[in-house]
Parts: sequence; structure tokens; C-alpha cells
Amino acid sequence: MADPLTLAVRVVPRSRRAGIEARDGHLIVRVTAAPIDGEANEAVRKAVADAFGVRPRHVEIVAGQTSRDKRLEVVGADPELVAGWVRRGMKET
Repeated sequence: MADPLTLAVRVVPRSRRAGIEARDGHLIVRVTAAPIDGEANEAVRKAVADAFGVRPRHVEIVAGQTSRDKRLEVVGADPELVAGWVRRGMKET
């Protein structure tokens, strides 16, 4: 399997709308789930997996389990796709 791609993200739990956006070179993941019992973390994994075309099990939170600032490792994501997302500041909802 390929080496994982490491991403730093900022999470906004309890958001009205879920989605991912790139702002100022950072990825912001908005989830509707509350940060209770790992619900928001699971929603982050699913949102990132959907955005980058991988399965949720290929997205691991390696730092920041209880923080809004998290570091993720994503296996199987195309690095050029991720870099393009950040460069363009593209929105995905």
C-alpha cells in the first residue's frame, strides 16, 4: 500500500452544513456532528474520505483527537488532487 499523505485540518463541529473548504492554504472540515463520543471525529473521517476518493478506514486521525486542530493520515489519496484543492481554495459541500 502507498505511503500515507499527512494533512493538517481545522474542524468546525456542530456546523449547519457539512463540507470541506480550503482557506488560506488550510483545509477546514465542517461537520454537523457534535464532539461527543467521537461522533465529530467519525464525521471528519467520512468527509475527508469522500472528498479524496478513499474509504473512511483509510483516513486516520493521528493527532488532535480532542482538538479542533487535527493531523490526519490518508492512504490512497492522490497528492496532486489534495494540493490542487488547497491551491484553488475550492469548496465542496
